[in-house]
Amino acid sequence: MAMLKVEELSVKVREREILREVSFEVGEGEIVALLGPNGSGKSTLLHAIMGRPGYEVSGRIIFNGIDITGMSASERAKLGIGFMMQIPPALKGVRLRDLIKRLSKIYGTDQDTLRRISEELRIERLLDRELHRGFSGGEMKKVELLLLAAQNPKLALLDEPDSGVDLESLPIIGKVINEIVGASDSRAREKRSAIIVTHMGKILKHVRNANRAYIILNGEVKCFGNPADLIEDIEKYGFSECLRCVRVV
Repeated sequence: MAMLKVEELSVKVREREILREVSFEVGEGEIVALLGPNGSGKSTLLHAIMGRPGYEVSGRIIFNGIDITGMSASERAKLGIGFMMQIPPALKGVRLRDLIKRLSKIYGTDQDTLRRISEELRIERLLDRELHRGFSGGEMKKVELLLLAAQNPKLALLDEPDSGVDLESLPIIGKVINEIVGASDSRAREKRSAIIVTHMGKILKHVRNANRAYIILNGEVKCFGNPADLIEDIEKYGFSECLRCVRVV
């Protein structure tokens, strides 16, 4: 059963068309990867699913049988969609610890679990600092992952969780993603799903149940398949060869 259906979704931002008639599905308990070069529309697709204001959208987005195309981001969040941003804003006067407590109350997330996740991510020292102010790129990714865990999402949207992250941290981030989406032993019975935007798929080596990937080129879904196979072809031939192959077909 599909948790998310995107049907012929086109998106314009400031009158510029970014996505054209994109269609795909995410099943219950499935992790789907979105691959593509910079500027291909991957992040725009996640923002459109989340309901970012200022996007002109046509087509349909169905979440758990509900048409959410016209809903606000807050309404979608209440239904169970969570978002990990690629470049989050710094918020003056907002202490990370206070925000985590607030989110845990809203979404009913266990604070002991969040405390343990912060320890796994090695960001306890950041809890009493203002959100993302002076954080490194890697620290921002880890903090965003903690905030995503606090949202306790049914569908997690992760925008490049592996960019700017050192190799030592990738297995840690992968472990936390597995826990958030229920791929760890402790939450294996829960049917949670995720969409992971990744440029070259480094994080997918550490994430379970990532069994399907879509390649987005020039705002369109061009093909899909096993993530490992697609990444191997991209590493060998590049995205330009992928586009040439699609045009030939």
